[in-house]
Amino acid sequence: MTILQDTHLIPPSTFIWQALATVPDKTIPPDWIGWLSDRGSLTQRLIDASVNRFAVEVIDQIETKPTESEAQALKIGRETPVYSRQVLLLGNGKPWVFARSIMPLSTLTGRLQFLRNIDSQPLGALLFRDPSMTRGPVEAAFLSAERAHLPDKLSHIKVPLWGRRSVFRLDQKPLLVSEIFLPDFKPYNQKPSLGFTT
Repeated sequence: MTILQDTHLIPPSTFIWQALATVPDKTIPPDWIGWLSDRGSLTQRLIDASVNRFAVEVIDQIETKPTESEAQALKIGRETPVYSRQVLLLGNGKPWVFARSIMPLSTLTGRLQFLRNIDSQPLGALLFRDPSMTRGPVEAAFLSAERAHLPDKLSHIKVPLWGRRSVFRLDQKPLLVSEIFLPDFKPYNQKPSLGFTT
């Protein structure tokens, strides 16, 4: 697969979640590499890119079952009950990122019960402030809209989307955070130097 010089173009095929380190060279367009590989807080990157015009819109927070892919990432059974939090991360009033966080109910015990009630606070900011936080490898994907499991309010989106996800641990308890970049987010329009950390 050849490297894409024009990031308005998309790769000729989609691919599902895989460790970023195993994605073949030149698969990811240059403008996307930093956004997908950064191990810092995406929340902070978006705050910087929007010049502080950032907001979180909660779509839903419910108990449900994980998808097969989510269960595999968390190393839990497909029928394990989880708490799902779906939000839009807005930059300059536009939906830039769809974020889906999956937390086994066993994670939401003790002091971590507060994660059920964070409302419109950005989860990323809370994770990166927690001294017990550890993060697993970053996985990347170029997903069809269907595979991205977009909520109904984003059903008008039909194009493939770049995404990344990681398993985080707080007090050694896992949660999975998936971040799907939406069409209104244009990586080539953002500041070129946002302090990426790899």
